[in-house]
Amino acid sequence: MSSDQERLLARAAREVLPGQIVNLGIGLPTRLFHYLPPDMDVLVHSENGVLGSQPVAHGAEPDLEMIDSGGAYIGTRPGASVFDSALSFAMIRRSRIDITFMGAFEVDQHGNLANWKIPGKFSPGIGGAMELAQKVDKLVVLCSHNDKHGNPKILKQCRLPLTALHCVSRIITDKAVMQVTKAGLEVVDIAEGLDVASLRAATDAELIIDETRLGRF
Repeated sequence: MSSDQERLLARAAREVLPGQIVNLGIGLPTRLFHYLPPDMDVLVHSENGVLGSQPVAHGAEPDLEMIDSGGAYIGTRPGASVFDSALSFAMIRRSRIDITFMGAFEVDQHGNLANWKIPGKFSPGIGGAMELAQKVDKLVVLCSHNDKHGNPKILKQCRLPLTALHCVSRIITDKAVMQVTKAGLEVVDIAEGLDVASLRAATDAELIIDETRLGRF
């Protein structure tokens, strides 16, 4: 994992509050529970049917039947429960999840999310992202600011097939933390060593920036 991803995940962990039920999407978000304080009382939910997952203890043999939504081995904390996907999705549809973290191919300044399909490439399907995006109060996107070709992933308007409309609350990339507001994307924090002009140049979306209030991460 790159230092940029580590910094991103450490910043994202600050979004989680004690007592919350937290869903971690496939990809980078599933790494987030390695960055949560070990004494923080949270329940990590996975849509394949686990509530109360945690990293496999160092040096321990994994339980080959215990995996997260991305197929990685997980452990469980005391009081954890395992159930079928119907109950797991009932929790989502009844808005019992406090916050979800997802990856993205694209996200735009209106809070629209595209994270399941690139035309011409294989996709296993939209999965639980469609349900989570519509039913969880706070959706935080974790992704690189630009794709592998250097193209912006934070856009004025998504071009790829959408997962859901107006669902994203906050975007955390390797370059910035942005809050989705009615006026547009408000930059909350900017990466250490990055200046505002460089951030704007790397972003397609319009950014609202008050340099007197910017934090660093």
